Amino acid sequence: MKVLFVSFQEEKGGGKTTLVSHLIPAERRNRILNLLQKEGSVQVAALSDLLGVSEVTIRRDLDLLDQKGLLERTHGGAVLSRRMRVEPSYTVKYQSYLEEKRKIGIAAAALVDPGETIFIHSGSTTLQIFRHLAGKKVRVITSNAGAIAECQGLDIELFLIGGYYREQSHSLIGPLSILSLQRVYASKSFIGVDGISIKYGLTTPNLEEAEVARTMIERTRGQVIVVADHSKLGVVADCATAPIEKVDVLVIDADLDEGYRHDLENLGIKVVIAR
Repeated sequence: MKVLFVSFQEEKGGGKTTLVSHLIPAERRNRILNLLQKEGSVQVAALSDLLGVSEVTIRRDLDLLDQKGLLERTHGGAVLSRRMRVEPSYTVKYQSYLEEKRKIGIAAAALVDPGETIFIHSGSTTLQIFRHLAGKKVRVITSNAGAIAECQGLDIELFLIGGYYREQSHSLIGPLSILSLQRVYASKSFIGVDGISIKYGLTTPNLEEAEVARTMIERTRGQVIVVADHSKLGVVADCATAPIEKVDVLVIDADLDEGYRHDLENLGIKVVIAR
Protein backbone atom coordinates (compact mmCIF):
# COMPACT_ATOMS: atom_id res chain seq x y z
CA MET A 1 0.00 0.00 0.00
CA LYS A 2 1.31 3.43 -1.00
CA VAL A 3 0.86 6.17 1.59
CA LEU A 4 0.92 9.81 0.50
CA PHE A 5 1.82 12.42 3.09
CA VAL A 6 0.66 15.97 2.36
CA SER A 7 1.86 18.89 4.40
CA PHE A 8 2.40 22.63 4.27
CA GLN A 9 5.52 24.26 5.65
CA GLU A 10 5.44 27.84 6.84
CA GLU A 11 8.21 30.16 5.67
CA LYS A 12 8.38 33.58 7.32
CA GLY A 13 10.15 36.53 5.89
CA GLY A 14 9.62 40.27 5.69
CA GLY A 15 6.58 40.05 7.93
CA LYS A 16 4.83 37.71 5.46
CA THR A 17 3.98 34.06 5.95
CA THR A 18 4.02 31.88 2.83
CA LEU A 19 2.69 28.34 2.58
CA VAL A 20 5.02 25.98 0.74
CA SER A 21 3.17 22.99 -0.67
CA HIS A 22 4.54 19.46 -0.49
CA LEU A 23 1.72 18.07 -2.64
CA ILE A 24 2.97 16.00 -5.52
CA PRO A 25 1.85 17.42 -8.92
CA ALA A 26 -0.78 14.74 -9.56
CA GLU A 27 -2.42 15.37 -6.18
CA ARG A 28 -2.33 19.13 -6.72
CA ARG A 29 -4.07 18.73 -10.08
CA ASN A 30 -6.68 16.47 -8.51
CA ARG A 31 -7.41 19.19 -5.95
CA ILE A 32 -7.80 21.71 -8.78
CA LEU A 33 -10.28 19.41 -10.53
CA ASN A 34 -12.19 18.80 -7.30
CA LEU A 35 -12.49 22.53 -6.77
CA LEU A 36 -13.63 23.00 -10.37
CA GLN A 37 -16.30 20.33 -9.90
CA LYS A 38 -17.57 22.23 -6.88
CA GLU A 39 -17.25 25.84 -8.06
CA GLY A 40 -17.39 25.60 -11.88
CA SER A 41 -14.46 27.99 -12.33
CA VAL A 42 -11.11 28.80 -10.70
CA GLN A 43 -8.61 31.66 -10.74
CA VAL A 44 -4.83 31.30 -10.96
CA ALA A 45 -4.09 33.73 -8.10
CA ALA A 46 -6.55 32.06 -5.73
CA LEU A 47 -5.20 28.58 -6.54
CA SER A 48 -1.66 29.80 -5.99
CA ASP A 49 -2.58 31.02 -2.47
CA LEU A 50 -4.63 27.94 -1.67
CA LEU A 51 -2.10 25.35 -2.81
CA GLY A 52 1.05 27.21 -1.81
CA VAL A 53 2.78 27.17 -5.19
CA SER A 54 3.69 29.85 -7.70
CA GLU A 55 1.25 31.17 -10.29
CA VAL A 56 3.60 29.83 -12.98
CA THR A 57 3.15 26.32 -11.56
CA ILE A 58 -0.63 26.72 -11.46
CA ARG A 59 -0.71 27.91 -15.08
CA ARG A 60 1.34 24.87 -16.06
CA ASP A 61 -1.12 22.61 -14.24
CA LEU A 62 -4.10 24.26 -15.93
CA ASP A 63 -2.49 24.02 -19.36
CA LEU A 64 -1.88 20.30 -18.85
CA LEU A 65 -5.46 19.69 -17.70
CA ASP A 66 -6.70 21.72 -20.66
CA GLN A 67 -4.72 19.51 -23.05
CA LYS A 68 -6.44 16.48 -21.49
CA GLY A 69 -9.85 18.07 -22.10
CA LEU A 70 -10.70 18.28 -18.38
CA LEU A 71 -11.05 22.05 -18.28
CA GLU A 72 -11.04 25.07 -20.54
CA ARG A 73 -8.50 27.81 -19.94
CA THR A 74 -9.71 31.37 -19.53
CA HIS A 75 -8.04 34.70 -18.91
CA GLY A 76 -6.54 34.30 -15.43
CA GLY A 77 -8.07 30.90 -14.71
CA ALA A 78 -10.20 28.06 -16.06
CA VAL A 79 -13.74 26.71 -16.26
CA LEU A 80 -14.81 23.10 -16.00
CA SER A 81 -15.13 21.28 -19.31
CA ARG A 82 -18.08 18.87 -19.30
CA ARG A 83 -19.32 16.39 -21.88
CA MET A 84 -23.09 16.11 -22.24
CA ARG A 85 -23.48 12.33 -22.16
CA VAL A 86 -27.27 12.22 -21.84
CA GLU A 87 -29.65 14.94 -22.94
CA PRO A 88 -32.02 15.89 -20.09
CA SER A 89 -35.76 15.97 -20.73
CA TYR A 90 -37.40 19.23 -21.74
CA THR A 91 -39.19 19.38 -18.38
CA VAL A 92 -35.87 19.20 -16.53
CA LYS A 93 -34.37 21.86 -18.81
CA TYR A 94 -37.37 24.14 -18.35
CA GLN A 95 -37.23 23.98 -14.55
CA SER A 96 -33.46 24.53 -14.31
CA TYR A 97 -32.26 28.11 -13.61
CA LEU A 98 -35.77 29.40 -14.24
CA GLU A 99 -35.22 32.86 -12.71
CA GLU A 100 -31.95 33.32 -14.62
CA LYS A 101 -33.71 32.37 -17.86
CA ARG A 102 -36.52 34.83 -17.16
CA LYS A 103 -34.00 37.66 -16.81
CA ILE A 104 -32.20 36.51 -19.96
CA GLY A 105 -35.51 36.57 -21.83
CA ILE A 106 -36.16 40.17 -20.75
CA ALA A 107 -32.65 41.29 -21.75
CA ALA A 108 -32.82 39.47 -25.11
CA ALA A 109 -36.25 40.90 -25.97
CA ALA A 110 -34.87 44.39 -25.32
CA LEU A 111 -32.49 43.85 -28.27
CA VAL A 112 -35.43 43.48 -30.68
CA ASP A 113 -36.45 46.60 -32.63
CA PRO A 114 -40.09 47.20 -33.57
CA GLY A 115 -41.05 45.85 -36.99
CA GLU A 116 -38.14 43.43 -37.30
CA THR A 117 -38.27 39.89 -38.67
CA ILE A 118 -36.41 37.61 -36.28
CA PHE A 119 -35.58 33.93 -35.90
CA ILE A 120 -36.14 32.36 -32.49
CA HIS A 121 -34.67 28.90 -32.03
CA SER A 122 -36.04 26.16 -29.79
CA GLY A 123 -35.22 25.79 -26.10
CA SER A 124 -36.43 26.69 -22.64
CA THR A 125 -34.36 29.90 -22.57
CA THR A 126 -35.54 31.17 -25.96
CA LEU A 127 -39.13 30.50 -24.82
CA GLN A 128 -38.71 33.32 -22.30
CA ILE A 129 -38.10 35.83 -25.11
CA PHE A 130 -41.64 35.51 -26.47
CA ARG A 131 -43.08 36.62 -23.14
CA HIS A 132 -41.43 40.03 -23.38
CA LEU A 133 -42.08 41.03 -27.01
CA ALA A 134 -45.33 42.88 -26.25
CA GLY A 135 -45.68 46.08 -28.26
CA LYS A 136 -42.81 45.29 -30.64
CA LYS A 137 -45.08 44.35 -33.60
CA VAL A 138 -42.46 41.94 -34.91
CA ARG A 139 -42.54 38.97 -37.27
CA VAL A 140 -41.17 35.86 -35.55
CA ILE A 141 -40.08 32.76 -37.45
CA THR A 142 -39.48 29.93 -35.00
CA SER A 143 -38.87 26.22 -34.46
CA ASN A 144 -40.06 26.50 -30.86
CA ALA A 145 -43.26 24.48 -30.45
CA GLY A 146 -44.16 26.42 -27.31
CA ALA A 147 -44.47 29.69 -29.22
CA ILE A 148 -48.21 29.46 -29.92
CA ALA A 149 -49.16 29.39 -26.25
CA GLU A 150 -46.67 32.13 -25.37
CA CYS A 151 -47.84 34.54 -28.08
CA GLN A 152 -51.52 34.56 -27.18
CA GLY A 153 -52.70 38.17 -26.90
CA LEU A 154 -49.41 39.64 -28.19
CA ASP A 155 -49.18 41.77 -31.33
CA ILE A 156 -46.81 39.30 -33.04
CA GLU A 157 -46.90 37.86 -36.54
CA LEU A 158 -45.90 34.27 -35.79
CA PHE A 159 -44.59 31.72 -38.30
CA LEU A 160 -43.84 28.15 -37.21
CA ILE A 161 -41.47 26.37 -39.58
CA GLY A 162 -42.58 22.96 -40.81
CA GLY A 163 -41.11 19.66 -39.74
CA TYR A 164 -41.79 16.95 -37.23
CA TYR A 165 -42.13 17.44 -33.52
CA ARG A 166 -39.22 16.43 -31.27
CA GLU A 167 -40.45 16.03 -27.71
CA GLN A 168 -37.01 16.12 -26.10
CA SER A 169 -36.47 19.71 -27.21
CA HIS A 170 -40.13 20.72 -27.72
CA SER A 171 -39.16 21.77 -31.23
CA LEU A 172 -39.76 21.28 -34.96
CA ILE A 173 -36.91 19.73 -36.95
CA GLY A 174 -36.19 17.80 -40.14
CA PRO A 175 -35.90 18.43 -43.92
CA LEU A 176 -39.13 20.42 -44.10
CA SER A 177 -37.82 22.74 -41.36
CA ILE A 178 -34.66 23.43 -43.34
CA LEU A 179 -36.62 23.98 -46.55
CA SER A 180 -38.86 26.53 -44.80
CA LEU A 181 -35.89 28.46 -43.42
CA GLN A 182 -34.17 28.56 -46.81
CA ARG A 183 -37.06 30.66 -48.13
CA VAL A 184 -36.68 33.54 -45.66
CA TYR A 185 -34.18 35.93 -44.06
CA ALA A 186 -34.18 37.57 -40.63
CA SER A 187 -32.50 40.69 -39.28
CA LYS A 188 -31.60 38.95 -36.01
CA SER A 189 -31.55 35.38 -34.74
CA PHE A 190 -31.85 34.20 -31.15
CA ILE A 191 -30.18 30.82 -30.72
CA GLY A 192 -30.51 28.47 -27.78
CA VAL A 193 -27.67 26.06 -26.98
CA ASP A 194 -26.97 23.03 -24.82
CA GLY A 195 -23.28 23.89 -24.66
CA ILE A 196 -21.10 26.91 -25.43
CA SER A 197 -17.32 26.78 -25.53
CA ILE A 198 -14.63 29.03 -26.93
CA LYS A 199 -12.73 25.95 -28.06
CA TYR A 200 -15.63 23.84 -29.40
CA GLY A 201 -18.23 26.50 -30.22
CA LEU A 202 -21.99 25.98 -29.99
CA THR A 203 -23.11 22.37 -29.56
CA THR A 204 -26.26 20.31 -29.04
CA PRO A 205 -26.95 16.57 -28.63
CA ASN A 206 -29.14 16.19 -31.75
CA LEU A 207 -27.86 16.48 -35.33
CA GLU A 208 -31.13 17.74 -36.82
CA GLU A 209 -31.53 20.30 -34.03
CA ALA A 210 -28.03 21.57 -34.83
CA GLU A 211 -28.93 21.82 -38.52
CA VAL A 212 -31.97 24.00 -37.82
CA ALA A 213 -29.92 26.40 -35.67
CA ARG A 214 -27.10 26.47 -38.23
CA THR A 215 -29.54 27.33 -41.02
CA MET A 216 -31.03 30.15 -38.93
CA ILE A 217 -27.54 31.56 -38.43
CA GLU A 218 -26.78 31.34 -42.16
CA ARG A 219 -30.04 33.13 -43.05
CA THR A 220 -29.49 35.99 -40.58
CA ARG A 221 -28.51 39.31 -42.15
CA GLY A 222 -27.76 41.01 -38.82
CA GLN A 223 -26.74 39.91 -35.35
CA VAL A 224 -26.58 36.30 -34.21
CA ILE A 225 -27.57 36.37 -30.54
CA VAL A 226 -27.02 33.37 -28.28
CA VAL A 227 -29.06 33.10 -25.09
CA ALA A 228 -27.71 30.81 -22.38
CA ASP A 229 -27.48 30.58 -18.61
CA HIS A 230 -24.02 30.19 -17.05
CA SER A 231 -24.38 26.40 -16.60
CA LYS A 232 -23.95 25.97 -20.39
CA LEU A 233 -20.38 27.37 -20.33
CA GLY A 234 -17.75 24.70 -20.95
CA VAL A 235 -20.38 22.09 -21.87
CA VAL A 236 -19.70 20.14 -25.06
CA ALA A 237 -22.40 18.02 -26.72
CA ASP A 238 -21.92 15.69 -29.68
CA CYS A 239 -23.26 17.81 -32.55
CA ALA A 240 -21.66 21.08 -33.66
CA THR A 241 -23.99 23.96 -34.46
CA ALA A 242 -21.45 26.70 -35.23
CA PRO A 243 -18.00 27.95 -34.22
CA ILE A 244 -17.88 30.61 -31.52
CA GLU A 245 -16.82 33.20 -34.13
CA LYS A 246 -20.36 33.12 -35.58
CA VAL A 247 -21.75 34.68 -32.39
CA ASP A 248 -22.21 38.46 -32.25
CA VAL A 249 -23.92 38.76 -28.86
CA LEU A 250 -24.20 36.48 -25.82
CA VAL A 251 -27.02 37.19 -23.35
CA ILE A 252 -26.25 35.42 -20.07
CA ASP A 253 -26.95 35.70 -16.35
CA ALA A 254 -24.72 37.45 -13.82
CA ASP A 255 -22.88 34.26 -12.74
CA LEU A 256 -20.69 34.36 -15.85
CA ASP A 257 -17.01 33.73 -15.03
CA GLU A 258 -15.09 37.00 -15.52
CA GLY A 259 -12.15 35.27 -17.21
CA TYR A 260 -14.52 33.69 -19.71
CA ARG A 261 -16.18 37.05 -20.31
CA HIS A 262 -12.78 38.60 -21.02
CA ASP A 263 -11.99 35.92 -23.61
CA LEU A 264 -15.38 36.23 -25.30
CA GLU A 265 -15.04 40.00 -25.58
CA ASN A 266 -11.54 39.59 -27.00
CA LEU A 267 -13.17 37.60 -29.82
CA GLY A 268 -15.42 40.57 -30.55
CA ILE A 269 -18.52 39.07 -28.91
CA LYS A 270 -20.70 41.55 -27.04
CA VAL A 271 -21.66 40.14 -23.65
CA VAL A 272 -24.98 41.29 -22.22
CA ILE A 273 -25.45 40.47 -18.53
CA ALA A 274 -29.09 39.90 -17.60
CA ARG A 275 -29.40 41.30 -14.09
